[in-house]
Amino acid sequence: MKDFAISENPAVQAQLDRLGALSLPSGRLGLDTVRELCARLGNPQDRLPPVFHVAGTNGKGSTCSYLRYILEAEGLTVHSATKPHLVRYNERIRIAGKLIEDELLAALLKEVLDASEGLEPSFFEVTTVATFLAYARHPADACVIETGLGGRLDATNVMPTAAVCGIATLGFDHEAFLLAPEDGVPTDPLARIAFEKASIAKPGVPLVTMAYPQVAADSVAETVARIGAPLVMRGRDWEAEIAGSILYRDAHGELPLPLPALPGTHQAENAALAVAMIRHQNAVRVSLGALGKGIVDARWPARLQRLGAGPLTALAGGRTVWLDGGHNPDAGRAIARHLEGQPPVHLIMGMLANKDPSAILKPLADRALSISVVPAPGHDAHKPADFAPFTSLPVGSFTTVPEAIAALPADGDVLIVGSLYLAGEVLRLNDEIPD
Repeated sequence: MKDFAISENPAVQAQLDRLGALSLPSGRLGLDTVRELCARLGNPQDRLPPVFHVAGTNGKGSTCSYLRYILEAEGLTVHSATKPHLVRYNERIRIAGKLIEDELLAALLKEVLDASEGLEPSFFEVTTVATFLAYARHPADACVIETGLGGRLDATNVMPTAAVCGIATLGFDHEAFLLAPEDGVPTDPLARIAFEKASIAKPGVPLVTMAYPQVAADSVAETVARIGAPLVMRGRDWEAEIAGSILYRDAHGELPLPLPALPGTHQAENAALAVAMIRHQNAVRVSLGALGKGIVDARWPARLQRLGAGPLTALAGGRTVWLDGGHNPDAGRAIARHLEGQPPVHLIMGMLANKDPSAILKPLADRALSISVVPAPGHDAHKPADFAPFTSLPVGSFTTVPEAIAALPADGDVLIVGSLYLAGEVLRLNDEIPD
């Protein structure tokens, strides 16, 4: 499976075609390739503004968004790198708050791809090095960088240091990559995931985490101790009570903070993690006012997003259409918690073939009025028969999301879920292009 990327700009598309032709690094582990590619380009990873580095199974992208909005609310200039993109590849590289311009993007990708001759890097390795080049060449007060699949062997982990590192929730996803047998690493699945994510820790740099089951917490603590990073763990070093607001506490004191505009209790928890990261670093100063404003202002598309007026929602006849790119068990449970006490919804689902169809459907099955299955654009996807064992409802099959929406009964809201690639297609169809 490769990341799907297209552009209306011919110069960008020429480089995206080169990216798309790269083979996956099957069987190749390690950071040697990305290190060599960085070296050929002058080691831009050594010249970045203060870095907020975030890993996790779920919530890392949202945490990055809170970090960015909080830092910008303080009046700081912030670069941010998140993934995957939803509609445009440019979403992966934000310079001083703005999506990278096409002309600069095309030039950077060409520079990195030209320098990579003989190395056979991956899509993500090239993207990461292009990001480093952009951020090393454009001054900023801070940069927020999200990992890809893991942590230890993630291309972003060639950065030698950071202002602070953070880990959002831990769970099971990308098992084929993260749980492959390897000598000298934990064998318990959750401990292994925790080890991989915690390995973004850097000597002397605080690593801020959520609270985890004991086996994961022990793995994080052992990994961080071996690296030599101070560990700042929720439930021990910081806490957040979430009700009608966020009451944040740590050794520095207590902060009353507003709830995010982004729906779901899990988003308040992600916001609290961002606050804890900011409170446990010394690179930049952030006021209480900026913390609150950033939490409220933060936006993160395709995470329990209520779609606005557009060509796609017009087909729904005035009903609310929700969009979420969730595709693993923790995401399914978070969405289910948000739907508790609300009327059932029509589910439109598209999941990649390498994901577990029960991960989303089982938590949502008793909240579904109907279930429709659509493809995940550009990728192998599950068929309707793959969802049938997890519901007593008939499972419909449609070739497009508009077709699925148009076929729904007149009652009930709609939730489109199961893949960030599907989410990107939905945003494109509804003319809601992330900017």
